Amino acid sequence: MFSGIIEEAAPIVALQTDKGNLHLTLKCSFVNELKIDQSVAHNGVCLTVVRMDEDTYTVTAIKETLERSNLGLLAVGNKVNLERSMLMNGRLDGHIVQGHVDQTAICTDVVEADGSWYYTFEYNFDKEKARQGYMTVEKGSVCINGVSLTVCNSKNNSFQVAIIPYTYEHTNFHQIQKGTLVNLEFDIVGKYISKMMSF
Repeated sequence: MFSGIIEEAAPIVALQTDKGNLHLTLKCSFVNELKIDQSVAHNGVCLTVVRMDEDTYTVTAIKETLERSNLGLLAVGNKVNLERSMLMNGRLDGHIVQGHVDQTAICTDVVEADGSWYYTFEYNFDKEKARQGYMTVEKGSVCINGVSLTVCNSKNNSFQVAIIPYTYEHTNFHQIQKGTLVNLEFDIVGKYISKMMSF
């Protein structure tokens, strides 16, 4: 489980395909604190550490993950938002994030707003999935590339988020532009409420 508060935007230093899998090797400041079999969120996707070297570690994304997320589009040098799993003895600064990406969305607009930025995203809207909580609501939570954010201008297939300078500089939001594909995880609380109301 994660909170959507990014620890670091780290570069990919190597990519290796193995049948339908993709091995991603990253370099980050907390490699020496990781362990084999530990969960780390990568652009919001929970992946398991499978190998460690001096200053890098490797995780594996399987076919299902690559089909649902933007990880298969990454290249060496791209920055990836990282978050280690949440400690249960601290504050939940973001919202409950599982690291299970629901689908991708495309950035359709970026507007600078006197020191902050408004990003607009569109996603494939499915009425049946929306009934199950796969949607956004005004002032609700959404996770984009692993970042916990508040929704504004929520519509059936699009929404906006406002990005402060700190988030812009310390996550890979500074690399997102019109046409960029991002990972979406809708709010798990909304999914549970939708499911309970269907009975």
